[in-house]
Amino acid sequence: MSTLIEQAHSREWFYAYELPDGSTTPTYHSSDIQAIHDTRWRMLESCLEKQLGSDRHALTALDLASHQGWFAYNLARSGFSQVLGIDARQAHVDDSSLISRIYGMEQLAFRQGDIHEQHPDQTGRFDLVLMLGLLYHLENPVGALRICRALCKRICVIETQIVPGMTGFVDYGSYQYVRPLKGSFGIIDETDDTHGPEASITGVCLVPSLDALLWLLEKVGFSSAEILDPPQDAYEQLRYHKRVMVAARV
Repeated sequence: MSTLIEQAHSREWFYAYELPDGSTTPTYHSSDIQAIHDTRWRMLESCLEKQLGSDRHALTALDLASHQGWFAYNLARSGFSQVLGIDARQAHVDDSSLISRIYGMEQLAFRQGDIHEQHPDQTGRFDLVLMLGLLYHLENPVGALRICRALCKRICVIETQIVPGMTGFVDYGSYQYVRPLKGSFGIIDETDDTHGPEASITGVCLVPSLDALLWLLEKVGFSSAEILDPPQDAYEQLRYHKRVMVAARV
């Protein structure tokens, strides 16, 4: 155990894990960032209690873009019988797997993979699909939402940055043929940041408006979608609706 904890202390972390010996993993950012993780978890836990109940021993969960595994770890602690985390960066998978080994969590596993390459025949289908902080780093967010639906048996929770929406009508080939806008996307350039552990893999990011996200969730096959209310002391971007967390049901 001490050797594994020493390995944890030799790395830099995005998340402040509380280790079994009472120490905390060192982070490479200020403590203020932890507020967004805490807010996300409180909102997620409240949603899960409402949607799935507190007895989760027969439930499975998938964490897409699991990063260093903090949310997958907390899902396992909350009672899920099987939790799988998938991340595009092998370094994140290695860090997450170390945490799983430190805590001896046999129900918690991680593997490297691209979200767009996941298929229910190989990956499986899960009661809960989680996608936090990923959608706004993708150049194909619509395809990612289709993957979420294919892998989901009950509920999918998505947290994402959003952009201001556009409404109205557009001449669609002719002034006589007019179509309503269902939402909009903003293009964000991360092409100089792809080396960063929290950035896009490709650098081209399409960020949805809230209207676009809700409309797309219906069109990819979810039966309903609920915007989760942030707590009063939530991280500022969630509190002021610059980010949103949505629970979509199958």
